[in-house]
This record gives sequence, structure tokens and C-alpha cells, in this order.
Amino acid sequence: MTLRERMHDWLERMALGRPEARAWALYDWANSAFWTTVITAVFPVYYLQLARELDGETAQARFALATTLALAVSAAIAPLLGALADFRALRKRLLGLFGALGALSTAMLFFALPGDWEFALFWFGAANVGAAASVAFYDALLPHVARPGEMDRLSAAGFALGYLGGGLCLALSLVWIARPGWFGLPTGEGLAPAAATLPVRLSFLAVGLWWLVFMLPLLRVVKEPPRLLESDEQAGASVLRTSLARLGETFRELRTYRQAFLMLVAFLVYNDGIVTIIRMAALYAADKDLPGSVVIGTILGIQFVGMPCAFAFGAFSRRFGARRLVLAGLVVYFGIVLLAYRMTTPVHFVCLGLLVALVQGGTQALSRSLFASLIPPHKSGEFFALFGVGEKFAGIFGPLLYGLAVEGLGSQGAILSVLPFFLVGGFLLTRVDVESGRAVVRALEREVRPV
Repeated sequence: MTLRERMHDWLERMALGRPEARAWALYDWANSAFWTTVITAVFPVYYLQLARELDGETAQARFALATTLALAVSAAIAPLLGALADFRALRKRLLGLFGALGALSTAMLFFALPGDWEFALFWFGAANVGAAASVAFYDALLPHVARPGEMDRLSAAGFALGYLGGGLCLALSLVWIARPGWFGLPTGEGLAPAAATLPVRLSFLAVGLWWLVFMLPLLRVVKEPPRLLESDEQAGASVLRTSLARLGETFRELRTYRQAFLMLVAFLVYNDGIVTIIRMAALYAADKDLPGSVVIGTILGIQFVGMPCAFAFGAFSRRFGARRLVLAGLVVYFGIVLLAYRMTTPVHFVCLGLLVALVQGGTQALSRSLFASLIPPHKSGEFFALFGVGEKFAGIFGPLLYGLAVEGLGSQGAILSVLPFFLVGGFLLTRVDVESGRAVVRALEREVRPV
């Protein structure tokens, strides 16, 4: 077998054999630069420099509040936009619109100088809105792009490429942040604030460009799913009225798709814990006085260790099933929180990072594909909007609870506030009857008609 044939065979096994599948998965590569560089690694540390006029605990609380407000906006607009995307076949256009909002807002962080913490939090919030909304429409395309039997693997492949793309973009940023002189950037003592912070601010600009460029293949190659109407709908009906009616029907139909609803609630709960760990890890480590190089280096390492682990989750899903593997990931997360409570040294933080890399991508990827298998494809925009709302509320309650706990218990005590999310979410997930839910979807999909 030639090298080319081996590569094609490997791509087929990873569900990436078709150009459309690769273009879809590449959006994970595009937007993951925002999650790794801006949310997880560079911005939280830079934000503390911007907000030096505030004490450490107040700065953390303001950061958590900004995250809460941004994700609340995303949660408020997502359901109606999801219904609109389905009725008018606008999933790709809305993905492009909000992807551009996220990328351009990230680039605006280039102009944030020390003392401009309010300006930075505004654009950070806008970027969060763009990222969250675009990912909802991206997820909604999954059941249309994946062929039968490959949804778990394609979802996992997207997360794996996200790890690689996010890691590469972060690595490039760290090079010019650590060695600005290599690139002709200002270096040395006594620099003005604008010059001293230029390498970090350039990383935000780079993320915005990265996001925009690697979003293009999806917009060019992936086809918009065909527009499908239900028996009581007319193609020329009012867009707003029909979208609102669809949204109301979707809420009522949650009784019919009860396994999807139960999966949604379970995901809302346990993903709260996952998102809180992602968003607060750097601030928690900084509060423990761990060196910034250790924190950022660990986050970078997570990206490259996480890539093969995400692929492995997709491959093992055929044998063990998505639900069982997600539950295993939640058990590991429970242990991560307990170990984080005892964390005192840089070695501890690195070990925790490796454990996160083991399960993070696979757990979230298979949660996405499991939910996609329990919903009607012609309403994927609406249901993934609700899935996104669950994800946004996960981003709201977890960081908010953590921020409140920090003020009362300190960061070490606050980390234990994450444990109940994994316990309750995992229990709810055990109650999801996957095969029953998929049977309901197959039966009801026979009733829709193409436009």
C-alpha cells in the first residue's frame, strides 16, 4: 500500500475522507485559536496586567461577570436564530456572520493597553458572543455532513483538529511573546506600555486573522442543507412568524424527543463543570503563584496531547458507545477537581493538565454527536441552539458560582464548587435511553417534505 493510499485509508477511518467533512472539521481548527489563546492562555494573564488597579479577587470577579453577561446574550438570541436558520436554510450564513464578529472582536483586543480593562472586557465579551453563536450553527451542520455511522468519529475529528490548530496558533504567539527580538519587536527594560505589551497584543490580532482565514473552507465547500418544511408550513410564510411558531413547537416537542431533552439537561449540568475548569484554570494557577511560563506551557501541551486522545475517543465509540465514554470522562473530571484542591506545585499543575487533555476533547465531542443522533436533522439549527443555550448557561453558572465562592472561600475552597456539576450531570446521563431516542427521530423524520 502506497503512502497516499495509507493516508486515504486513515482519513476514511477518522471520517475525514471527503472534502466536505474536512472543510467542516476545519472550523474547529479555526475557532479553537480563540479558546486556547484568548480564553485559556494569554488573555486571562494579560487581563490581570490591565486591571492592576483592582485587587486580585475583585479582578477575578469582574472577569467572571463579563463572561456571564456575554454568554447570557448568546443564550438569549440563540433559539430564535436557530429557528430562523432552519426555516430559511441560513445555517452557513449565520455561522459566517457570527464567526466574523468573533474574529474581528478578538482583533480589537490589540488596542487594549494597561488600564483599559473595561475596554478589553467589552471586546472579550463580544468575541465570546460571536464564538458561541457560530459554534451552535457549526454543530447544527454535523448531522447533515456526517454519513450514517460516522457522526461520533467526525465530531471527535473536529475536536482533534481544533486541538492541533489551537495549539499551533498558541505556539506561534508564544514564540514572539517570549522572544520578541527575533521578530524585530520592542524588547528590554524601560519600554512604554504600548511597546512592552505589543507582542501580547499581536497575538490577539493573529487569532482574529487565523479565525477568518480557516473559516473560509467551510463557507466554500460545505453545502447548506436542503430546506425542509413540516406539514403545516408554507414556503412563502412570514419568516418571523414561522420562526417563532417553530420555536414554540420545538419547546412543546421536547416531550416527544424526551431522550434528547434529558441529554440536553445532563449536558447543561456537567458541561458547567468542564467550562468552569477551562475558563478559570489560568486565574486559579495565578492565585497559587505558579509561574506564567508553567501555566501557558501546560495549556499548550494540552492541545497536542489532546489531539490523539480526541481521535481515540472517536475510534473507541464504535466499540463502547458514546454515552459510556462520556461517563468515563466525567469520572476523570471529578478526580481532577479533587486533585486541584490539593495542588501546590507546578508539577501538580502539569499533571492536572495531562489529565484534562486525556478527556476534554473526547467528552465534549461525543456529547455533541450523541445529542445530534437524538434530534430531527431538519430542525438541527433549533435543537443545537438549545444545546448552545445549555452550553452558555454552563458558561454562566459555573464561573458565576466560582466567582462568588472565591470572594467567600478563596480560590482553593471555590474549586470544590465544581464537583456537584459532574455528579448530577453524570447521573442524568445514565438515564438517557439512546436507542429509544434514535427510533423516535427515524419515525418522525418521514413526515417532512422538501421545498
